[in-house]
Amino acid sequence: MRKRVILKKGKEESLQRFHPWIFSGAIASIEGKPDEGDVVDVFTSDGNWIAAGHIQVGSIAVRILSFENVPIDREFWVKRLGTAFAIRRSLDLTDRDDHNIYRLVHGEGDNLPGLIIDIYGHMAVMQAHSVGMHCCRMEIADALWEVMGDRISGIYYKSEGTLPFKADIKSGDGYIKGGPVDDIPLEYGIKMPVDWISGQKTGLFIDQRENRALLERYSKGRSVLNMFCYTGGFSLAALRGGARLVHSVDSSARAVELSLKGVADNFPNDERHRSFVEDAFRFLDGMESVYDLIILDPPAFAKHRGALKQALIGYRRLNQRAFEKIMPGGLLFTFSCSQVVTKEQFRTVLFTAAARAGRSVKILHQLHQPADHPVNIFHPEGEYLKGFVLAVD
Repeated sequence: MRKRVILKKGKEESLQRFHPWIFSGAIASIEGKPDEGDVVDVFTSDGNWIAAGHIQVGSIAVRILSFENVPIDREFWVKRLGTAFAIRRSLDLTDRDDHNIYRLVHGEGDNLPGLIIDIYGHMAVMQAHSVGMHCCRMEIADALWEVMGDRISGIYYKSEGTLPFKADIKSGDGYIKGGPVDDIPLEYGIKMPVDWISGQKTGLFIDQRENRALLERYSKGRSVLNMFCYTGGFSLAALRGGARLVHSVDSSARAVELSLKGVADNFPNDERHRSFVEDAFRFLDGMESVYDLIILDPPAFAKHRGALKQALIGYRRLNQRAFEKIMPGGLLFTFSCSQVVTKEQFRTVLFTAAARAGRSVKILHQLHQPADHPVNIFHPEGEYLKGFVLAVD
């Protein structure tokens, strides 16, 4: 029998609006002593059942799995994963010869808070961001195997860097069903260098897929600078788009190594590309004004609200440098993946950076995460990726 969480009076309102989190301050009492990660039933102060979810330590005390009083069992996981797959199939992301990379499960966006599943060819990479999803990983893997059938041959579990630090549990990263695959991850025909074992996230920043495709359309004949290049996805798109030259910069030697592999796999012996292992700010300060297309896709400058002020300063400094250095008639693709930075705040930062640089700037596109990274309408916090394409006179 599941343990019970009792809410304070009036604290059920967010759940009545289907928000998937319960904060610790909303809880009046907990009956029994559930372990972190257990599924608990949530009741209003009047004793009415309202939801079920994973209990955890921290300000977010419960992540809601269901607003229907159903067992959280194999049938539950199969249904949720099946719904997620049906959406990706409707987006024409599955069963293609030229494309086999997509996000199958995007946490709250797919009503599975704390769970990420990315597909690379016949490999599924599963990542838990909560103890609850970690505890259910084998049940989820079995359900995933059933839903995907022969579309996958292996499931790699990769949660060492995403489980809550305070939980003090070992993730046990590794293959939990099947094993390694030898097919090539493809993004709209481009061979992508993916390292799901030791790379960041699940191996690739899939959320920039459509923005890379957009950049390809703007690259012909341009001199392109890809800052924070990681595996070089934007660089590969620019090369295929006909860029005159492409320079990739990252402070990580391993990232630059992966970007070079991607270039070699797709454009062998292509002299248009060079890479640099260097700090972004140092590179921007020292470079000449030779680029007319610059990509700024830095890691999150703020991972919590306490870091917001400094993050906004960092984004302003970074973009101001780019505005100062980019050639007249240039294009700036600039992004923030910090969840706590709103689109309005990021746009204000760009306004300030352009004004301080003394450049005339026009917004051509406002960008966001792709459709396989859906935002639950009841969970606006899930909209994390903000981007702008700016024309600089």
